[in-house]
Amino acid sequence: MSLEKITIDVVSDVACPWCYVGKRRLEEAIKQWKGAEIEVHWHPYQLDPNMPKDGFSRDEYLVNKFGSIDKVREMTDHLTAVGKEVGIEFDFSEKWTSVNTLHLHQLLQVAGQEGFKGQLKERFLKAYFVDLNPLNDNQVLYKILADFNWDADKVDQIIANDTIAKKVKEQIAHSQSIGVTGVPFFIINNKFGISGAQPSSVFLETFNKLAPIKAIANGETCDPVTGEC
Repeated sequence: MSLEKITIDVVSDVACPWCYVGKRRLEEAIKQWKGAEIEVHWHPYQLDPNMPKDGFSRDEYLVNKFGSIDKVREMTDHLTAVGKEVGIEFDFSEKWTSVNTLHLHQLLQVAGQEGFKGQLKERFLKAYFVDLNPLNDNQVLYKILADFNWDADKVDQIIANDTIAKKVKEQIAHSQSIGVTGVPFFIINNKFGISGAQPSSVFLETFNKLAPIKAIANGETCDPVTGEC
């Protein structure tokens, strides 16, 4: 008798470093899992929907959030160390910038319809936190999406499409309505949620149980209200 498929709905933002860590830990758990097939669905979230299109420099954004360069350094050093454990080379040097991610979620929305949302999500996270590519620069986006056979006109049309933007915002509102209070947030089989970048072992334990349990909320997250990670 075949095992019932496990579905995982992941709510996250490209601008959330813990979402990147959580993605890696989930992937490791799936790699180790020997049971039923697992299907992952990615859902949008915006930590800072009021971010201007031009974005902010590292110091302008992070110091404003955390209050001092010492607190920023403490936070980024911690993330850098955790990232290395899961194969992410976070770069929070002066070149790092913070940008509004709505247009990235619009591109991901259409990528999902064409079957490569997970791959594009990975590319955006790497570009944002490792390669330090300015993802508010359409020329950068053209180069990334060219690898998926999208031309510049298609990228521009998707970004300019208000209907797609509305769908993204509706999905974000839905996540808020069901109680998502930090990202990443993982919903497994529509039965229970895991909040934060939990260790791979937590996901594996959950896969094995597959029964309604209380939400696990001890992992590190990015706060949807303050944007703090």
